[in-house]
Amino acid sequence: MKDNYFRTRVFFVPFLKKRFIISSLICLFAAFPAFAFDDIQQTAAEDTRQMTKQAEKLFKKGKYPEAEKLLRRVLSVNPNDSSAKLKLAKVFLKQRKLVEAYDHSLEVCKNEPKNSEAFAVLGMTYLYAGNFHEARIAVVNSLKLDRREAMAWAGLGLIDFYENRIDHSLDRLGQAVYNDPSEPDYTFAFAQVAARAEKYKQAAEAYRRYLSISNETDKDRRERIKGVIDFLNYLGNQEYLYVQSGKEQTSVKFQLVGNRPIIELRINNSEEPLRFVLDTGSGISVISEKTASKLKIKTVARGGHARGIGGDGRFEIVYGFLKTVNIGDVKIRNVPVYIRKFHTNNEIIDGYIGLALISKFLTTIDYGDLSFSLTKKESVHKKAATGDDLSLPLRLTSSGFLSGEVQLEGVQVPLNFIVDTGASISVISDDIAGTAEMSQFMKSETMRVIGAAGVTENVPSFLLPRVTFGTHTRESVNAIALDLDIINEASGFEQAGILGGNFLRNYRLTFDFDNSKVIFVPIQK
Repeated sequence: MKDNYFRTRVFFVPFLKKRFIISSLICLFAAFPAFAFDDIQQTAAEDTRQMTKQAEKLFKKGKYPEAEKLLRRVLSVNPNDSSAKLKLAKVFLKQRKLVEAYDHSLEVCKNEPKNSEAFAVLGMTYLYAGNFHEARIAVVNSLKLDRREAMAWAGLGLIDFYENRIDHSLDRLGQAVYNDPSEPDYTFAFAQVAARAEKYKQAAEAYRRYLSISNETDKDRRERIKGVIDFLNYLGNQEYLYVQSGKEQTSVKFQLVGNRPIIELRINNSEEPLRFVLDTGSGISVISEKTASKLKIKTVARGGHARGIGGDGRFEIVYGFLKTVNIGDVKIRNVPVYIRKFHTNNEIIDGYIGLALISKFLTTIDYGDLSFSLTKKESVHKKAATGDDLSLPLRLTSSGFLSGEVQLEGVQVPLNFIVDTGASISVISDDIAGTAEMSQFMKSETMRVIGAAGVTENVPSFLLPRVTFGTHTRESVNAIALDLDIINEASGFEQAGILGGNFLRNYRLTFDFDNSKVIFVPIQK
């Protein structure tokens, strides 16, 4: 009885004090004219309007953390301010805080089902997270509500970009730029797609415009873009790129070294064979500094530093240009390349064949008979090009990686993984590795990883019980955990891992780039 009494007393004393204070305030307000309370409300409204305007200025300057703080203050005063919620969702989107962007934009969509901007922000959030189906629904709905919604046009254009519908992508991103020419992201995306479409002069001009309208404060990133502009201008002065000659089809043997396929080819009509890794994890082809110097391949442009896995995560961006590349009975003229230092584990590697080259062909990598085949697209029958029920859809990221949906045991939703023949082992992101579901599969041993930017020691390793890609499942797959933020900064939508050679070596892979598909055929052992 005493305890209940005590608890009741402790509960009611603060309540009575609070009630007394409120009553005193009521009496105090009663002593003033009636307009005093309205003045206070008006002052608060003016303060939030001022904070919102200041947040918009900070947003345009790229000062997102500062804009976020102000908008949070606005919402603390007026939690129902849908305009402030959407502005804050956009700030979260810029910072890749996708959960927060989703929560705020979804709430506005629910409360205001005719708010076109809210659906555009929600759609872009879905897209960044890699949920293409929901992204398309949201941005299409946004455009039904308002055909002038620039972000929705940009979202549709990016979906087309990733799904390799380049002409549609250019049209829709061009519409986004027209509707909102002051938004740098739309111009940057347009430049990327124009480059993918091999409209190099147009891409260079779009990048120049991006630099003029953006408040990009990262000096090194600006230098990278200037280097890209110089390279695009150089490419634009070439008559054609990736010009094919020779036989309609060729097939060469490869060595499988550390789960990576390595073929021999010749460059610039040299008789000396060079060793190149078949690398679907590289957008354009790469040649080592040592080999470039030996063959007297000149630098045609350079600028800034790229970020990659390994070492300090940085390496200088240097562009070169190959007159010819001979693979078996096929010759390809005018091939753009990166030139960089290679960090190898006592392997003799001269370069990497990237997607931009092999995407000109129907390409097959057969891990069963260790062969690499290129077939000119015009000689491919429709049946071969479209594949069969074993074909799986692939998307191309902004940075040129191939990406597909993978299911990991212990994770309920499908995840986006890069399909990378140049990686010896599969990878999961640090974020995935840190979950309770994945931590139980961690192994005691660590690994040494050699990446584009150097060497990383003591990388944690995992034994994944089951990895499924489409209808294909492998059990007991070794993987390492790496920070994939570097990759995700450039990919356009979230990547949770990499399917490496230890998974892919069990198949014959046919890449049909025109139809954005890969045909998986299990190797009979």
